[in-house]
Amino acid sequence: MRLLLIEDYRPLQKSLAKGLREAGFAVDITGDGREGLWYATSNDYDVIILDLMLPGMDGLSLLKKLRAKGRQSHVLILTAKDTIEDRVTGLDMGADDYLVKPFAFEELLSRLRALMRRRYQEKNSCIHIEEMRIDLTTQRVWRCREELQLTRREYALLEYLAMRAGQTVSRTDIWEHVYEFNSSASSNVVDVYIGYLRKKIERPGKPALIRTVRGRGYILGAQV
Repeated sequence: MRLLLIEDYRPLQKSLAKGLREAGFAVDITGDGREGLWYATSNDYDVIILDLMLPGMDGLSLLKKLRAKGRQSHVLILTAKDTIEDRVTGLDMGADDYLVKPFAFEELLSRLRALMRRRYQEKNSCIHIEEMRIDLTTQRVWRCREELQLTRREYALLEYLAMRAGQTVSRTDIWEHVYEFNSSASSNVVDVYIGYLRKKIERPGKPALIRTVRGRGYILGAQV
């Protein structure tokens, strides 16, 4: 899924971005509050990771403006401020979660996965579609009891389609949730990766799981 990381401390910003990308997320980055607000209101992020002490505009002001504009992206506050009052203020202003520095990276990943599931109303850490099982925690996928070997990009695409299983997902939606703002990928890259996925998940004699809706996009789920 696609994240926005708003963190001005460069060493932490770089290490988090590297770790999150290795974990399969598409990550946009800024260290400035005003620029962060522009990113947050110009794109549809699954989760925004927000520091509070920022140049240009502090994190709480950014959060207040974001919610005033009606933006519904989940926000995880990441800060050194650890008093109960700080946490209550952040949550009451519209944050969805709060993680105090220093923190374990695995805990951050776990919280991000929980926010992702909440956004797409998916309570379970495993998604079952026909004879395919997707483990959201380990990012492993099986079809007909055979584990599939997917690249990070292929898995990210499959996960997004799975979160919206049974719905028509447009190419634009896929692009905005799987690729970063500065991505240099070509315009047909979504169709190319859909083709890669089909080759890996479809099985002879079994229902096709990825269907094309002409002019609209794709649906994950067997034909009813």
